[in-house]
Amino acid sequence: MLLPFASSENVQGLFAVYKPPGLKWKHLRDTVELQLLKGLNAGKPPAPKQCVRFLLEPVESSKEKELTLTANRVPTLIDHPLVHGLAFTSLKVGMGHRLDSQASGVLVLGVGHGCGLLTDMYKAHLTKDYTVRGLLGKAADDFCEDGRLVEKTTYDHVTREKLDRILAVIQGSHQKALVMYSNLDLQTQEAYEMAVSGVIRPMNKSPMLITGIRCLQFAPPEFLLEVQCMHETQKQLRRLVHEIGLELKSTAVCTQVRRTRDGFFTLDDALLRTQWDLPSIQGAIQAAAPRVAAELEKGLRPWLGTQEPSGSGQLWDSKRPRSALEPESHVGH
Repeated sequence: MLLPFASSENVQGLFAVYKPPGLKWKHLRDTVELQLLKGLNAGKPPAPKQCVRFLLEPVESSKEKELTLTANRVPTLIDHPLVHGLAFTSLKVGMGHRLDSQASGVLVLGVGHGCGLLTDMYKAHLTKDYTVRGLLGKAADDFCEDGRLVEKTTYDHVTREKLDRILAVIQGSHQKALVMYSNLDLQTQEAYEMAVSGVIRPMNKSPMLITGIRCLQFAPPEFLLEVQCMHETQKQLRRLVHEIGLELKSTAVCTQVRRTRDGFFTLDDALLRTQWDLPSIQGAIQAAAPRVAAELEKGLRPWLGTQEPSGSGQLWDSKRPRSALEPESHVGH
């Protein structure tokens, strides 16, 4: 059954997918683009255009089979798929805040003018939520469980209370850094109101900033953290687990990094791999459009006129801080 003819104008905006672990973001983007093109080209083409042609036809009243030119309307074949080829051969699909191949979770994509909305998301400096799973007693060269083992340690002395104290210190130091990178004078009423409403954001570039961190599960040697942050990379989150292990007088490796929220997109909005098709993506774009417009306006309003243009629209990769537990104390790189 052929679908109604689709137009690329109907596929414009932002949507989220769920990236499984082990899948590279470039392969994911290419797969989504291929599925969208397949859906657009699978639709029933519009009726062919008509043109007037003069055709030789026999004269009805003539007994000698005389021919005459008669005007006829016939379909033109210039737009026929066998002549013109596929109607859609490429589509502009942009990638939001990336996830490396080992990480999983919410990944935002933009189609058409949605690529410009991705740039607005970067300018708004929206926070993202992760669940990060750690394993005590091991240290690896890349901070991952499957990395080269560097050291084994004991962890019997580690308690939930000790972990919570370290997490509180991390959050406090990063909160101070957030205020510093926002360039706000906290003595002003405007800055006070922004701090109370939780909309303080860095003015431009900054290292990874953690706005919230807490322990969800603690069952040694395993523990699960919830991290709210911005300007992060997944490697920095794995390094954070490693340094938490050191602060606990032990070691730790990261076994899972999963993004549960990217700005205003959550797991509930993310399309599973079986839903990476044209109807599902169109529905997701339409459902998210009002929320995208409202949230971007709210996120950009406090910083209008103060942001540097993001240029290519790619996530800024800052110089790695000396420690994930304590952000760098100087501004400007």
